[in-house]
Amino acid sequence: MFRRAFAQIFQAAPLQLALILLLAFSVAAGAGGAARAASAEALAKRHMVAAANPLAVDAGLEMLRAGGSAADAAIATQLVLGLVEPQSSGIGGGAFLLYYDAGTANLEAYDGRETAPALATPDMFLRADGTPQDFFEAVVGGLSVGVPGVPRLLEEVHRRHGRLPWARLFEPAIRLADAGFAISPRLAALIAEDDYLATFPETAAYFFHPKGTPKAAGEILKNPAYAATLRGLAAVGADAFYEGPIAADIVATVRGAERNPGRLSRHDLSDYQAKLRVPLCLPYRAFQICGMPPPTSGGIAVLQILGILENFALPEEAPLSEDAVHLITEASRLAFADRNAYVADADFVEVPVARLLDPTYLRKRAALVGRDRSLGVAAPGEIKQKAATVLQFEPPSTSHFSIVDGFGNAVSMTSSVENTFGSRMMVRGFLLNNQLTDFSFEPMAKDQPVANRVEAGKRPRSSMSPTLVFDAAGGLVAAVGSPGGSRIPGYTVKALIAMLDWNLDPQAAVALPNFVNRNGATDLEAGTPLRALAPALEQRGQEVKIRELVSGLHAVRVMPEGLLGGADPRREGVALGD
Repeated sequence: MFRRAFAQIFQAAPLQLALILLLAFSVAAGAGGAARAASAEALAKRHMVAAANPLAVDAGLEMLRAGGSAADAAIATQLVLGLVEPQSSGIGGGAFLLYYDAGTANLEAYDGRETAPALATPDMFLRADGTPQDFFEAVVGGLSVGVPGVPRLLEEVHRRHGRLPWARLFEPAIRLADAGFAISPRLAALIAEDDYLATFPETAAYFFHPKGTPKAAGEILKNPAYAATLRGLAAVGADAFYEGPIAADIVATVRGAERNPGRLSRHDLSDYQAKLRVPLCLPYRAFQICGMPPPTSGGIAVLQILGILENFALPEEAPLSEDAVHLITEASRLAFADRNAYVADADFVEVPVARLLDPTYLRKRAALVGRDRSLGVAAPGEIKQKAATVLQFEPPSTSHFSIVDGFGNAVSMTSSVENTFGSRMMVRGFLLNNQLTDFSFEPMAKDQPVANRVEAGKRPRSSMSPTLVFDAAGGLVAAVGSPGGSRIPGYTVKALIAMLDWNLDPQAAVALPNFVNRNGATDLEAGTPLRALAPALEQRGQEVKIRELVSGLHAVRVMPEGLLGGADPRREGVALGD
């Protein structure tokens, strides 16, 4: 199954390492089943979709086969993901999207991140005694719900780049919601494991049987309420979501929650705008890497890590060797030190983006990296007066898909309801996000304001890192991204280095064992040969933790022979095309 991956690694690494990595790929694929195995050799001549569920991939391909653009396919894909993978994303959440228009060679960054309501205050997640709430104390209920951004984002990208009629894009999701779909093993496991999903009656009625038992894998789940919501959006556009009865129901549900009533208003919804922002790009060896600007920290973090690694001969290192893992995780420490100190919603906080991505600055940061000794906890660079640093928990939920159409256009989109099943509150067939808990619960630290504190109308900091890669001539090379909370930049960097430095195809790159550092312990993926590196990394001063690292990387690579796709074997997705 991994013939190509093995051949490439064999050329780049000693025989022993090649055999170890082949074993790692087999372990990662073992839980994948036939559908995921089929994506290992994904090759297409015209167009391709790589996403986290086969039904969503089918919806995107349906639009591409009908002559649609990558934008059309993205909308159809996302609407189905919100149905079949509701724990991760949906129209009740937010997203970031990069769009490459091959006709104009223009790259656009769409910000559909949720916003805090006008009545939000910096102390809204503090208890009466001034201490911050526990994470799940704040998540479940209405207080954590931000204004959803996905519908407005999808409408905007369709207005600028759609080729098919808007209503056509809703047909696959409406069909599935009406007819029902088989609950996947992953969704079933998450329903059964969640301690809060039965908190609210509408959510409990959808995911559980009348006697309280969770619905199981293989059961057919219908969602007529979601179908009705989509019919309204298809007929009217995103205004059907942000105004009228749907908006009224969202507000009533949030404000009327018995647990943690929220502060959302009709004006918050009607005033919401998806923003078109300027993408961030940085050279990396022979390539140009482009990502999202704030309010996500992912674009800056990915580019900083790569910009630091530009100063090391990483292509000469064997994939997943001790030296390679050490260098990459040390670079990540430095990027996360800056992220935690400086990055938040740039509409509210001055984010020194140009300085953070300046090659001279990154060379100075790279000089701090020692091959034989870890930095430990890295300090942020001295750029300006720093805001206070408070680390906020970011759960590993979310979904990512990558699409390249027959016209050469590309989408890299990451979307989320934040925690698994979001706020656990359901309205008209879709779950509402809990993205406001991505803000810092503490507004002040050491008598300084926290950059990512709650403010009215502000967008909480994210780690989502949709990425597009171009060659020196400006030609599209790859689209990639991942879910995974604050580990998203690390997962994305791993896949980029695997493809660009180690010449692995996308499937081998996304299947490669994960390793992440967020300026603390280095996490090595459990159940893979990476754990054998722990003693050597610890000798270099690294704290090491062996843990599950469930990424959801989906990538498409443009090659002379066509499009190669990769779907993360840790999830249920596929990469398919024609």
